Amino acid sequence: MEFRGAITALVTPFRNGEVDEEAFRAFIEWQIEQGIHGLVPCGTTGESATLSHEEHKRVVRICVDQVKGRVPVLAGAGSNNTREAIEITKDAKDAKADGALLITPYYNKPTQAGLIAHFKAIGERVDIPFIVYNVPGRTSVNLLPETLAVMKKQIPQVVGIKEATGDLNQVSRVIEFCGEDFMVLSGDDPTGLPTMAIGGRGIISVVSNFAPAKMAAMCDAALAGDLTKAKALHYELSPLYRAAFIETNPVPAKTALEMMGRFPLEVRLPMVPLQPQNREKLKTALAAAGLV
Repeated sequence: MEFRGAITALVTPFRNGEVDEEAFRAFIEWQIEQGIHGLVPCGTTGESATLSHEEHKRVVRICVDQVKGRVPVLAGAGSNNTREAIEITKDAKDAKADGALLITPYYNKPTQAGLIAHFKAIGERVDIPFIVYNVPGRTSVNLLPETLAVMKKQIPQVVGIKEATGDLNQVSRVIEFCGEDFMVLSGDDPTGLPTMAIGGRGIISVVSNFAPAKMAAMCDAALAGDLTKAKALHYELSPLYRAAFIETNPVPAKTALEMMGRFPLEVRLPMVPLQPQNREKLKTALAAAGLV
């Protein structure tokens, strides 16, 4: 299974405090109609940190069932508790997801040796492709390219990385050390095009929640070698990249979808709605892009 192009880190719609299955299924269908290349349920953008285990499992299953094999489903399955990560990854496989997105353990701050041991333990128990998620801004740990190269050799399930350091030098070193067969995906919208320009396969995107067609077109152009078109789309999207992180993700993305009439805004504490001035800035960016 290849994970490439524009892959949406899906928000999770809520209604009255519960997962809104009807809205989620309709949202997934719209994403596919818009030409998206893959979907990630239960990532950070899906508010996985506030989902119960039962909700997490249900959201992944809803996504896989609605997609019906039309695009790859990469299920969020990581944890800072290795035993828990094994359980969630097993469930992703049981749900027939195409792969598991596994964040490096957060809060614990493991060493590089600890990171290898964590992923090796999961690999010994679950045979499903792993995309490792490196986001030091949320975890306080940076998975080094040298460590990732060791993991690739020792853990067959490790087939790629969502690289969210925002450091193109690190991305370049990952590709150098792990080879071009390793699936490197940007974890930051602004570095999607630069990552693909140096050998990456695509992006796991927040902005594609509300601009999937344009993000998919940008990735298609970049991967086809049409950098002129890709650059034009990248700069059209750039104001949306900034707007999507005007406050903590996924609040701006969910607010954008509310403004577009997709579903009502509802987030779980400790997330709260946008400050009024930021809501206006987001609306201005969406209007300029022709989305509202």
